[in-house]
Amino acid sequence: MTQTNTSAPTAARFDVCAVGNAIVDVLAPCTPEFLSAQGLAPGSMSLVDEAQSATLYDAMAAGVEASGGSAGNTVAGVGSFGGRAAYLGKVADDTLGQVFTHDIRAAGVAFDTPALTGGAGTGRCLINVTPDAQRTMSTFLGAANQLTVADIDAAVIGDSAILYLEGYLFDPTPARAAFVAAAEAAHAAGRKVAITLSDSFVVGRWRAELLAFIKASTDIVLANEDELLALFETDDFEAAAARLGALVEVAAITRSADGSVIMRGDERVVVKAAPVGKVVDTTGAGDQYAAGFLLGLARGLTLAEAGALGSLAAAEVIAHWGPRPMTSLERLAVAAGLKLTA
Repeated sequence: MTQTNTSAPTAARFDVCAVGNAIVDVLAPCTPEFLSAQGLAPGSMSLVDEAQSATLYDAMAAGVEASGGSAGNTVAGVGSFGGRAAYLGKVADDTLGQVFTHDIRAAGVAFDTPALTGGAGTGRCLINVTPDAQRTMSTFLGAANQLTVADIDAAVIGDSAILYLEGYLFDPTPARAAFVAAAEAAHAAGRKVAITLSDSFVVGRWRAELLAFIKASTDIVLANEDELLALFETDDFEAAAARLGALVEVAAITRSADGSVIMRGDERVVVKAAPVGKVVDTTGAGDQYAAGFLLGLARGLTLAEAGALGSLAAAEVIAHWGPRPMTSLERLAVAAGLKLTA
């Protein structure tokens, strides 16, 4: 990774600025048999076209709709912690786009990307959740994958301590170019660039390209264990973790109930998962972990302190339906005696 500005950056207006797929989530309970009948691999994230999305939506059980998108969920979590966040993502000038815009701004997130007009509708992710709380996602990206370099606001990125890039947005070529432009803007301002690998299927499609981008443009990588192993095509967790840690400044790897492993140079921290009474829906667990962890890094906390905030946020979100916090993460952190700033 090459950083183009070696002078000390000025104080940031935002803790985190995220770039991602702006979509609305539709969550519903299902059985394993339903997934089989629909030809869906349990636990997968697949891309579907508008017709396939409509057919699956009609077959799904009654559920709930909530503004989502992985990085959108993360900055909503940052806002719930009392942090300052901004978001760059593309919605259409339609009803769902208005819903998404209202919801993310209501979460305290700055969002001013111009809406797409005369094209595809706002993206949506159909999430079927089995009784074991595993989520299977079918995503129609719509307007979300129309994000281009022209939508990258260098001023907002330069005024953010950390730029956070959503791996799901790595699929469309124009959005990949937007990632490069965003990373360049962040480094020109002396800021850090983080990316989440998002999904092992994304990693499988773009392994070489992701590795090249990580090496050239990224300071911080967040991944779950499956994504990490897919990135290096191995079953050896320790070997894969060591390889990732050698590529970037900070690597954070989540391991579900086993917590997370965080590395920075020779420093390695294992953070326990926060206790959860009952796991209801794992949608958004990684997104909310990222919210706490990135806020902690932006505020100068130690790796252990940042990881603890991530675990707290993940535990809150998996205890209910939906990918965004329903309880103030700031209040939960204060009640747990966790630091929110150095």
